[in-house]
Amino acid sequence: MKRLIALFVLIAFPLRAEVDITPVTSSSGLEAWLVEERSIPFISLELIFAGGATIEPDDQAGAVSLMTSLLSEGAGEMDAQAFAARTEELAARLRFDSGRDTVSVSARFLTEDAEAVIDHLRLALTEPRLDADAIERVRGQMLAKLRRDALDPNTLASRAFARAAFDGHPYARETDGTLETVAALDRAALVSAHQGAIARDRVFIGAAGDIDAETLGPLLDRLFEGIPETGAPLPDPVSFQASPGLEVIPFDGPQSVVALGHAGIARDDPEFLAAFVVNEVFGGGRFGTRLMRSLREERGLTYGVGAFLSSGLLGHSYQGRVSTDNANVEFVMELLREEWARMAREGISEDERARIVTYLTGAYPLRFDGNSSIASIMASMQYQGFDMDYVNRRNDMVRSLSLDELNAVAARLYDPEALFFVVVGQPAGLN
Repeated sequence: MKRLIALFVLIAFPLRAEVDITPVTSSSGLEAWLVEERSIPFISLELIFAGGATIEPDDQAGAVSLMTSLLSEGAGEMDAQAFAARTEELAARLRFDSGRDTVSVSARFLTEDAEAVIDHLRLALTEPRLDADAIERVRGQMLAKLRRDALDPNTLASRAFARAAFDGHPYARETDGTLETVAALDRAALVSAHQGAIARDRVFIGAAGDIDAETLGPLLDRLFEGIPETGAPLPDPVSFQASPGLEVIPFDGPQSVVALGHAGIARDDPEFLAAFVVNEVFGGGRFGTRLMRSLREERGLTYGVGAFLSSGLLGHSYQGRVSTDNANVEFVMELLREEWARMAREGISEDERARIVTYLTGAYPLRFDGNSSIASIMASMQYQGFDMDYVNRRNDMVRSLSLDELNAVAARLYDPEALFFVVVGQPAGLN
């Protein structure tokens, strides 16, 4: 019963003014950030491997996604059923995910079972079985998802935008591949994806919970025994390529999905935080933003509209999304251009600055609501290039941004003349 309770109950982490992060370097050179919380005998571990789907050859698109989904489908001497049974016996939670830029591994387990869980996880990372029956079962699931995606206008819009924005680069491909590439993947392609994606030279590690630095270091060495030193080379960075204009993709239905955007700002740019704050005022995806007021609250043209900084490992863009009735698409596009131009010309007001600072600084501590969240944040901070004290300085950094600084980055970021639009639907007057 103790194990079941520990498995399913959210592990609350005390919110406090500062997070005490301990850097850990194992004897073999692995680096991690650790936040100790000894009140509950539970540990969370997060691994982020840089690279993700970008390392795949074009004709093997989807290999990293399929491989990652198979890491829990048997390892070593255990087939899928035996592996799942052992995971349950250890009262552990293991999750394997992949995306455009990363493969991530999350583990939650009781302190008393740490070594056994680490051995179990190491098998998944070093000796995945990639059995034929498991490959076909998971491949079938991926193909079914791809077929559903082909009928989803939001997915179609995002894919078309990526193709135009990053033509000729892995960022232009679908992260999960295509029906043709996924159907053609063989075991050799999955082995190659595994060897290329899971390596010591690209991992970022976060840990939180009932463990100290002296214990974590040897545990990490134990976990990474057998994991290769280097993985597949990463592609070159890419700049935004889409020219201003419009692409219409016919799609039956009463509404159209509009994707839009232009070049963005790199995550390591000194003005990135200011750009993030400005975007939260402009299109942060909640009530009260400029886009929501203009398009929904004042005119009732949509249920939701937002804009976001898409800053990846190898390239970046600034994008927006909205759905609206086919009859309103042209008008909505005009309004979006006007709002983009107003932000570039006027920036934000002092009242908007004060309100968004209050919101952002108040919401930030709520992210640290459990060991799993904290371990994930520790790994993500390293992956994104933050220094260790960023988490404790972040709110002060937000408060210190002046109105002039915010409006200077607004003038730099927003370019209504550069906007590229993708419309998926039957937009009146644009067909």
